[in-house]
Amino acid sequence: MSALTALVRKDLILYLSNRRALLISLLMPIVLGAFFGYLFGGSGAVSNGKIDIALVQLDDSGTSRKIAAGLKGDSTLNVQELPLAAAQDKVRHGKLSVAVVLPAGFGAAAKNAFFGGRNKPAIAVYYDPSQQAVLAMVKGMLTQYVMQNVSAEMFDIKASDSYLNTSIDALQRNASQNPDLLKMLSSVKEYQSRTAKKEENSVDEKPAAPEQAGLSVPYSTNDQALTSGLQKYNGYAHAFAGMSVQFILFMGIDAGIAVLLWRRMGLWNRLLAAPITLNTVLLARALSSAIIAFVILCVIFLFAMLVLKVQIAGSLPGFIGVGICFALVTASFGLLIAAFGKTPEAARGLAMFATLIMVMLGGAWVPSFLFPQWLQTLTLAVPTRWAVDGLDAMTWRGLGFDTALPAMAVLLGFAVLFGGLAVWRFRRDALKE
Repeated sequence: MSALTALVRKDLILYLSNRRALLISLLMPIVLGAFFGYLFGGSGAVSNGKIDIALVQLDDSGTSRKIAAGLKGDSTLNVQELPLAAAQDKVRHGKLSVAVVLPAGFGAAAKNAFFGGRNKPAIAVYYDPSQQAVLAMVKGMLTQYVMQNVSAEMFDIKASDSYLNTSIDALQRNASQNPDLLKMLSSVKEYQSRTAKKEENSVDEKPAAPEQAGLSVPYSTNDQALTSGLQKYNGYAHAFAGMSVQFILFMGIDAGIAVLLWRRMGLWNRLLAAPITLNTVLLARALSSAIIAFVILCVIFLFAMLVLKVQIAGSLPGFIGVGICFALVTASFGLLIAAFGKTPEAARGLAMFATLIMVMLGGAWVPSFLFPQWLQTLTLAVPTRWAVDGLDAMTWRGLGFDTALPAMAVLLGFAVLFGGLAVWRFRRDALKE
C-alpha cells in the first residue's frame, strides 16, 4: 500500500508541477464553455436576439401598410425597409436572413382572392440558404399578419360593400358554378345590412368600444419551461459539461502518452524492476489520473457556479457519482492508449481523433437532441453521451439520484472494458519481454 500511495503522490506532484498542462486543462474548458453556453442561451437573463429581415414595400395600400406595421411591431423581428436591390444584396451576403417583397397592388389583389382563391398575389421571399429554419418562422408570422389585416378589410362593412356586390352579381350570373360561395357571400351581405341598420337606430346611444375586426389565431399559448428543479434552463450548464468532458479526456490522452514516453526513455522498465508488481503500477497510474480528472471537473463547475450562475439543481451525490465514474473512464482510457500505442506520436494522433469523434457524438459540442433519431440511438454506444447526459440531468434538469444511476452504471462498464483491455495488453507485453 505504501508503494501505491507513493506512486500516486508522485504522479500528482508531476502533474501539478506542469503549469502549462494544468492551465490548459482548466482555462480552455472554461473559455470554450462560456462561449458555447452564451451561444445556446446563456443563463436566460438576456433575451435572444431578434431575426433581421428586410421588407420591400412596393404597394402603398392601407392593407400593406398595416401588414408592415404588424411585422415591425413583432418582438421577434428587426425589420428594415429597403429597396429591392439592396435587400437582395444584403441577403446574398448573409447580412440579413430573409427579405419579404409586398408587390404593387397586393392589398387589392389579396382582397379579391380572399373568398374566391383565384389570381392570388405572390409575395416574393428571398432567404439565406443557411437560414431555412428562420425562413419557416418568418413565413408563419407573415401569414398571421396578412390574414389578420386582409380579413379585417373584408369583414369591414364600408370597405367590403362594393366587393360583395360585385362578387354576388358575378356569381348570380352563373349560379351553378359555385352555389356554396354565393350562399355564404349573400349571408355576409345580409348580416352587414342588419348591422348597419342597428347602428343607425342606436345613434343616440353611447357607442360601445369597437372590437378588432379580422381573423386571428383562436388561441393563446402559455409557455412554461419544465425542469424538475427550481432553476430555469441555463445554457452554460450544458456547455460546461461538454467542454469538461472533452478536455478531461485530453488529459487522459496525456497520461497515456506519458507512459509511452517512459517506455522510450527506459523509465518504465526501471520502474518495473523495483519490488512492485505491474498491477500496482497500473493501479497507481489509474488512481492518479482519476483524481486529477475529478478535481478538474469540480474546479470547472465551481467556476461556472460562482460566475455564471450554474446550479446543481438535481442530486449532488448523483453529480459526484457521475463525475467519479467518468474520471475512472478517463483513467482507463489513458491506460488503453498506453497499452496499445506503438509510439507517442502515432498514439497521440489516433487518440485525439478517437476522442474528438466521441466528444462530437456525445453531444459535447452540439446537444444530442439536434441529431437525427438514428444517430441519437447510435451515440448511446459512446461513453461521452452518458457523461454529458448525466451531468445535464444533475445540473439544469434538476433530476434525482435515480436518474444518475444508469449513466454511472454505463460509465463504470466502459471503465472496466477499457481497463481490462489495457491490463491484458500490458501483461502480454510483459510476458514477451
